[in-house]
Amino acid sequence: MVSTPSPSSATPRPVALVTGAARRIGRAITLHLAAHGWDVVLHHRSSAADAEATAADARALGAQAWLLAADLADDAACNALVPAAVAQAGRLDAVVNNASLFSYDDVASYTGPTAERHFRANTTPAVLLARALHAHLAARGAQGCVVNLLDQKLVNPNPDYFSYTLSKAALAEATVMLAQALAPVLRVCGVSPGVTLVSGPMDEAEFAAAHRLTPLQRSSTPDDIAGAVRFLLEAPAVTGTTLLVDGGQHLLGQPRDVLFLAQQQLAAAATKD
Repeated sequence: MVSTPSPSSATPRPVALVTGAARRIGRAITLHLAAHGWDVVLHHRSSAADAEATAADARALGAQAWLLAADLADDAACNALVPAAVAQAGRLDAVVNNASLFSYDDVASYTGPTAERHFRANTTPAVLLARALHAHLAARGAQGCVVNLLDQKLVNPNPDYFSYTLSKAALAEATVMLAQALAPVLRVCGVSPGVTLVSGPMDEAEFAAAHRLTPLQRSSTPDDIAGAVRFLLEAPAVTGTTLLVDGGQHLLGQPRDVLFLAQQQLAAAATKD
């Protein structure tokens, strides 16, 4: 269990390492945790200025914040990240595996190197960081949590972004197996966002259309994802499962990535006009 102390408590604030914390969803998670009783270690690869700005905003919310740079595709750098976080913060209670590679391919363009790049960015680091956090917590006689960022398309599959999807599917299975292997010291959970921010080749109009293509007529926001992450970090009876935070997008059985469905919708609307 990871508990958040009350403001009047002398208990040290828990510390979370957030990968890819400088921008976008990682920034939202970092600031949400900072505002709700957590200190934060911000991982980035090369976005030092953005990471420092996010850290400054976290400190303004009352949190302590530290920065660490690492290429998570390098096993040695990844293995060194948890010890480096502990050296800076004095302890570590949670890891949020947010950093991700999202690059387009399909069956026709699939190659081994493309798949390997996605696995080394999206799958292997989460396993290595969970293992390292488990070792640290076991040595402390403490318990903690890992939250892996997944994707709703694992429940609503289509063959677009083929290597990315394979790497996230492997991470989803790793989430379950890690939860089994590392209990009771470490809980391991997942959060599966829907369309949350403009990404890849998507433009603002396509994003707006895609965001509405759900039963709730709105998909997830960065704040939705951040809130779900914090819930799991602070939910002592939850492990080995994933929260779908996507406005119900996973219910639709979409045949292609939502980007292309949004493009089709916009093209049809333009034709009618």
